[in-house]
Amino acid sequence: MRSDNKANFSIKDITPFCPAAGAGPDASAFSPEDALKLDVQLCFPLYAASREVIKNYRPLLEELDLTYTQYIAMMLLWDRRSMTSKEMGDALYLDSGTLTPMLKKMEAKGLLTRCRGTDDERNLVVTVTEAGMELREKAVEVPERMAGCLKLQPEEAADLYRLLYGLLGRTGEDDGE
Repeated sequence: MRSDNKANFSIKDITPFCPAAGAGPDASAFSPEDALKLDVQLCFPLYAASREVIKNYRPLLEELDLTYTQYIAMMLLWDRRSMTSKEMGDALYLDSGTLTPMLKKMEAKGLLTRCRGTDDERNLVVTVTEAGMELREKAVEVPERMAGCLKLQPEEAADLYRLLYGLLGRTGEDDGE
């Protein structure tokens, strides 16, 4: 992890550029160029933190022959056993252009099956196979091993979880979703 984080910015510094905080009355104190500074963007630390977390998953998931995206798809299937590809895409925030090739690769590995729905043939139903369920037994230690990689106190992890899911719940509100 990088030690040169920019956590020394105050909410006043970030507010004009932070959609979640809204543009406050201090927005006029910033030039248009200030809006393009990486250090005041909310999106950048989210992006960088996501990449760092996924990088820590990589060696654990290589043992399972899964990518991170395949792993989260398998977590859904371990929980639900079967679902439509649309439901999976919605749950994972993936479009069909990303999901379809990934599911094909996972099907070729024998982890899942894909078949047309009996009620509506437009639906593609994805079902975990026995081999996919067996992989769950190997994957069960991944969350605990990952917890050791994240240097967060339990209350910090709970706060972050709440904030991130709150953010996900608010994205897309203005565009009718």
